[in-house]
Amino acid sequence: MLGIASQSTDNPFDTVDRISATNWLNTLNSALAKSDEGLIKTLFADDCHWRDLLAFTWSLTPTAGGANIASLMLSKQAQVKARDFKLAEGRLGPRRLKRTGIDVIESVIQFETELGRCFGVLRLLQDHPEEAFQLLTSMHELKGHEEKIGGRRPTGAAYSRNFGGTNWQDQRIASQAYADREPTVLVVGGGQAGLSVAASLVLIGVDTLVIDKYPNIGDSWRKRYHSLALHNVTDLNHLPYLPFPESWPSYLPKDMVGNWLEIYAQTMEINNWTSTELATATYNEETASWTAVLKNNVTGTERTVRPKHIIFANGLVGLPRIPKLPGLEDFTGEVMHTSSFTSGAKWKGKRALVLGTGTSAHDVAQDLHSNGVETTMIQRGSTTVVSIDPSLKLTYALYEGIALEDGDLLSSVNTLEVTKRNFKQTSARMIELDKKLINDLIACGFKWDNGENDTGYQMKIRTRYGGYYLNAGCSDLIISGAIGLCQYEQIDTFVENGALLKDGTIKQADLIVMATGFVPQEEVVKQLLGEEVAQKIGPVWGLAPDGEMNNMWRRTSQKGLWFVGGSFTNCRIYSRYVAIQIKALEEGLLH
Repeated sequence: MLGIASQSTDNPFDTVDRISATNWLNTLNSALAKSDEGLIKTLFADDCHWRDLLAFTWSLTPTAGGANIASLMLSKQAQVKARDFKLAEGRLGPRRLKRTGIDVIESVIQFETELGRCFGVLRLLQDHPEEAFQLLTSMHELKGHEEKIGGRRPTGAAYSRNFGGTNWQDQRIASQAYADREPTVLVVGGGQAGLSVAASLVLIGVDTLVIDKYPNIGDSWRKRYHSLALHNVTDLNHLPYLPFPESWPSYLPKDMVGNWLEIYAQTMEINNWTSTELATATYNEETASWTAVLKNNVTGTERTVRPKHIIFANGLVGLPRIPKLPGLEDFTGEVMHTSSFTSGAKWKGKRALVLGTGTSAHDVAQDLHSNGVETTMIQRGSTTVVSIDPSLKLTYALYEGIALEDGDLLSSVNTLEVTKRNFKQTSARMIELDKKLINDLIACGFKWDNGENDTGYQMKIRTRYGGYYLNAGCSDLIISGAIGLCQYEQIDTFVENGALLKDGTIKQADLIVMATGFVPQEEVVKQLLGEEVAQKIGPVWGLAPDGEMNNMWRRTSQKGLWFVGGSFTNCRIYSRYVAIQIKALEEGLLH
């Protein structure tokens, strides 16, 4: 979800830019110390944006306009006591480049508050370096509750050479059993989202239990369709604290991902119960805790736990959506949703219809075709299609040549208004690069679009998490005619042997795969936590009124209920902020 940027390789203005950034930060220090709202306002350009991640507001908070920024900062400053803003030691910048078409001086900064140590990003206008275009302020760690890594790693005295006592393995088994205590946090889902936030919690001392419905951690990836691989490069997909091996391929296949998640859970000492699902949960205001009933889906036994917090990390969507289609009940072949599809091998020599043209639909169609299945895709609505190489690479351009932790900060700067500008610029460049691909798709009858207001596939991810495809080869098969294409409006009804078209012909099929998406996550909330809680929190994912993502990575209107999810990058970046919020609540630092 990042924007295109161009960067100068050399900065002959290094000294003067350092002076400009330092002067700006010193002025901010002075203005905050004196509570000078007018002076803070002068530090920002007419077109200016501030995104705060916990440091001032204890939430994910976007603000635009100098007057609004100054007012909000000072309304929090008496309690926050933000101070000592300066260029971050050993970090990126200052450097000159373009962001959103604007010439800026970009620097990673550091500062502290009464409770925490913080990092951020400052972007000054090159032609007016006394004014900021963008500012990010983000909490990195709570003082006194830092991650137990590096020089703060455990000594191991509790189990090392503990002759006659318990060893590390004994203690891990006992810890996972929860025979003598309740978990502080229950994480529902053991994929990349659940494990990222669990690792972040564990390393700051929050007792966390992850449950996953599959027999093994990583099965959520292993059990997906045979040909699945990540569409973005490995360097961007590292989980917190434990990067992928440098020898691993650029695009990871699903089973490598699944195996790594299992290794990650073990290595990061994450307590987890597999073959376990959340059956139901209710919140007790008096005890400020949940009563959560967990069911083992192998033995059928149940156990009740009483965590303070529940984090839903079970994906951004709920159960498969199966639309009612005319005549489908008369079809005598097999009907399945993409979530149940594993491989086209068993259908070799048969015929298949794939209903949908999103990412899963394309991947399933390509898998079927590769296994010798006569395959036709049925398009119901227009779809955004761009190439993985070169277009997708533009999305992550700002990570090029810099440390991952700096890239993660840079990718967190933009408020929705700037994000839309970036997406439009990036999408325009993608269309240039993919002109032939797009024109060839349209020429063969494919309905293509560039997203709402030309913001491309990236805004579709934020608004609906679907409606796009990053071409891994299926588009070329459609263009060549190797995979057929039919528009849904051409179909009159489904019949016993396929789809009857309005011209009287029949698209023969032995298999129909429904690439029709999933019901929203709030439906899962309603099922597990009840109608009242679902109504209370509202939508999960999609754009909230302030431009952030609905109910993601920050406190919801239901105490003790959290949601995490998204890409590997999203999970790595935002797991820290969720963990800090929960730790602050548990320590009485946040109310």
